[in-house]
Formats: sequence, C-alpha cells, structure tokens
Amino acid sequence: MKLTVEIICPHCGAEAFLKREPVYEGFKKTGEELSCSACGGQFSSEEEVPFKFLAAAPQIFTEADRSKPVKVFDEGENRNICRYCANYVVNPFMQFCSCHKKEVQATDSCSQFAPAGEKPKDPLGL
Repeated sequence: MKLTVEIICPHCGAEAFLKREPVYEGFKKTGEELSCSACGGQFSSEEEVPFKFLAAAPQIFTEADRSKPVKVFDEGENRNICRYCANYVVNPFMQFCSCHKKEVQATDSCSQFAPAGEKPKDPLGL
C-alpha cells in the first residue's frame, strides 16, 4: 500500500488533502506546518497525520501476456556498418569514408568493410 497526500481528518471527518506550508525564521526555513485543507485543523507532526492508504492496483496483464523480445540483428551482424569500419572518419562537419572518398552515415554499409582495430587508451602517447 502507498501513502498519498489524502487524509481522513480527525477534526472534521472529511477526506481531504494534507496542506504543507513552510515555516520561516527570517530567511531560513525551520519546518513545515501540516494542516487539513478542508477545515484547517493542525497536526503537530508527520506521525500524527492519518493518511489514507491506497490499495495496490489490480494486475490486468501478466508476464504470459507480454510478447517475446524482438531480436533484429544476429550476434555481430550489426558490426559491418561504417561506424565500425577502419576507413570511417568523423569530424565536426561530416562523416567521411577514406576508402571511397565520400560522405557517409554511421549506419551505411559496403562490400569493402574493414574492421577497425582496438582504439589506443592514450592516443597521444602521454
């Protein structure tokens, strides 16, 4: 069960909302004043507030109703795209294939795919 901001007020007996107003001392917040939004009845602490509990929502669907996960690519099938090619060059203005000397997109593919090697952890060698 979950707590809500709804209460059943012991002062007026109504189902109402809990009203929280900050209490300041100068410009510093020192606490909160808790009251009933219907009658204005004050509560001294959070423990004293009679919150209205919500019952858990009924489960309409079960795990048996879920569809199986869709697997679009086989293992490693999506690795033959320009994004993973050794000839793929990226700069702030365009994506370029150094093999074909033309602009490409990361998801393009071609028959001359060459897998890129592992990138060095420190490319500047520092």
